Amino acid sequence: MIKTAPHPTCPLCGREIPPDVPQSLHHLVPKLRGGKGGPTVLMHHICHREVHATLSETELARSYNTPEALRAHPRLAKFAAWVAKRPPGFRSKVPGGMRKR
Repeated sequence: MIKTAPHPTCPLCGREIPPDVPQSLHHLVPKLRGGKGGPTVLMHHICHREVHATLSETELARSYNTPEALRAHPRLAKFAAWVAKRPPGFRSKVPGGMRKR
């Protein structure tokens, strides 16, 4: 029996990220706010889009620059609970629209 390595886990929703589903790297500190070359995390594309639909680059750099902080944000926590019930390859437009500026 061939043993396969487990798939990475999305730090926002906690679901596995198989190689055939849309995914993207999220810079914990945005590149435009000094995070170029800084730490990144692999996320489902839908989760990554929700992060950027919810928070500004400044908010991400100042207060939400760890996976734990992202999960603690009320809107992202609600989204993560919702999307966690879907299969890893689930695709949808970002619910709730863009953040208010």
